[in-house]
Amino acid sequence: MSAAIHLSYKVDGSDFTGAGTASAAIKRILREIGVDMDTIRRCAICMYEGEINMVIHANGGTADVYIDTEGVKMVLKDNGPGIADVEQAMQEGFSTAKEGVRDLGFGAGMGLPNMKKYSDEMLIDTEVGKGTKVTLIVRFPKGGGDGA
Repeated sequence: MSAAIHLSYKVDGSDFTGAGTASAAIKRILREIGVDMDTIRRCAICMYEGEINMVIHANGGTADVYIDTEGVKMVLKDNGPGIADVEQAMQEGFSTAKEGVRDLGFGAGMGLPNMKKYSDEMLIDTEVGKGTKVTLIVRFPKGGGDGA
């Protein structure tokens, strides 16, 4: 996937209210270039869940988004604690979020499962004590243009 558009975002790990900034920006850009609403929705869900995960678990990180004629690739990186058991983390409802985060209405254990559900491809590269990189690809529907 060679990028016609490359966007980069920093996710502030101390700001729940700022989480979603990248997701909103991606929605706006995809709408401007004529991407269908279902693809926009899927990308926004993946990006938002990734941003929230970086705030909850990793003290922030970065999100790079690549858009070309085939789809959208999102690369989310953090320097957090890493994921000790990816298989367990992929189970709906499993969460390592602290009680204070749950009291705010976050940390329900749906982040990674939703990212998997709404992307066409998902790759998790993680190392305990080093951080996590999640790569997500959402393809444009066949026959649908994206304007990029």
